[in-house]
Amino acid sequence: MIFGAAIRPDGTASGSLARRVEGALRLADEAPARMFLATGGVGRYGAAEAHVIRDLLVAAGVDGREILVEDQAADTLESVLFCDGILCLRSDIDLLVPCTSRYHVPRCALLFRLLGYRVRVGRMPADLPYLGWRKWTAYVLKECLVLPYDALLLLLRARIGTRRLVRR
Repeated sequence: MIFGAAIRPDGTASGSLARRVEGALRLADEAPARMFLATGGVGRYGAAEAHVIRDLLVAAGVDGREILVEDQAADTLESVLFCDGILCLRSDIDLLVPCTSRYHVPRCALLFRLLGYRVRVGRMPADLPYLGWRKWTAYVLKECLVLPYDALLLLLRARIGTRRLVRR
């Protein structure tokens, strides 16, 4: 599963998005079977992030039949929930590997685990050299605040019956 990131004003992938796709492709080379799920809606510029991800995957030689697209999510929690809706309709996916920036992986993995999925964390390309210490630190601090918030929202949704936490 490849989580979206910013699109540049010219419609191309930001460095973060390109690294997420690069990491996903590398991890997929190690997998016996693969299916990509691109997620991310329309941001500030260009097409939906998921469409840019799909285009990068196809350009790298991935067969379009191996790519699922979720193009409505505006944030991580929505990506998880919308992708859960897609995954619940399929019986051929038994392990998720969140492909995103390293600082973002723990939140993505936790949210899917709370929904009852088997999750494996793979090694993604480093962002720090590209982002710089200040920006990277800000992102890490944001994740420290948002992870418990998103987890609580997900658990509350399950509590009020909006979503089961254990898959059938």
